[in-house]
Amino acid sequence: MTDWRYVFSQNRATLLAFVFFVVMFAIYSSNHPAGFSANVVQTAANKGVLLALVAMSQTFVVITAGIDLSVGAMFVLTNCLASWIVVGTAWTGALGVAGVLLTGLACGAVNGLIVIVGRLQPIVATIATGAVFFGLALALRPTPGGDVYGPLADALTGRVFGVLPASLVALAAVVVVIWIPYRRSVIGRAAYAVGSSEQAAFMSGVPVDLAKFCAYVLSGLAASMGGLFLTFVTYSGEASAANGGTYTLYSIAAVVLGGVSLYGGSGSAIGAIFGALMFRTIGDLLFVFNLDPLWQPLFQGLVLLAAICVGAARLFQVRNRLELFE
Repeated sequence: MTDWRYVFSQNRATLLAFVFFVVMFAIYSSNHPAGFSANVVQTAANKGVLLALVAMSQTFVVITAGIDLSVGAMFVLTNCLASWIVVGTAWTGALGVAGVLLTGLACGAVNGLIVIVGRLQPIVATIATGAVFFGLALALRPTPGGDVYGPLADALTGRVFGVLPASLVALAAVVVVIWIPYRRSVIGRAAYAVGSSEQAAFMSGVPVDLAKFCAYVLSGLAASMGGLFLTFVTYSGEASAANGGTYTLYSIAAVVLGGVSLYGGSGSAIGAIFGALMFRTIGDLLFVFNLDPLWQPLFQGLVLLAAICVGAARLFQVRNRLELFE
């Protein structure tokens, strides 16, 4: 296989997610009353980045053949925490941001330790920890409220040079600083090996436990970035069970739409990000075309079901599991 064919094969799902997103956003913006304007792009970007960060959080765990049902709860918890501590001056705001990110890392570490040391199934462990995280969020914010350091919030939710959404620039920075080095690192490659076959990875000397632990820790970090950005967008914190559950389910949808295999071992956070942007655009399209809100969840569910079916169809065409990772 030539180099370009290999690169295309490895990144096919990401490229498809990107193409579908561009086409859908073009349809959305062309039918929006305001057209393709800076305000329309900025609003769409801010909504999309929220889900993209949570989808990225989910991707780290899914690659190891796990699933994290606590990402929404971590997202809500860090949103509530940020509304308490990312306030005041630039100095105290920076310390608050560090505190929020460290909290996300700690939540991810708890998940990882329970899965690895406790030997519990990820889905069971993260249901339990998600309930705990949401309880902590509710203790912090029994009622919606709080504040955030305004200049930082405005900078990250505004526009760069009056045109490019700052949220997209920040998201690209997260990909460059966190995802790409992780993907190319020994631990990142080990995570893919664990997702492909944990038994084979262990027999090959791959640090299975370390790879899984790092995946959960980075998942918590990405979820906390999402919670922090939600605080920047809303200028408040809210312990909303509906938000937590919705973002958890939507993160799984984005992962599937972005071509990340729920069986583990293949896919990319970049694909999941475009899957998240695409899923958000689906909702925007339904709004633009005035579809009855009562029918919107049904339509989104059908889209997700179709994506899962398309992703699973390849399983019927393979004779050896290794063909999935060519």
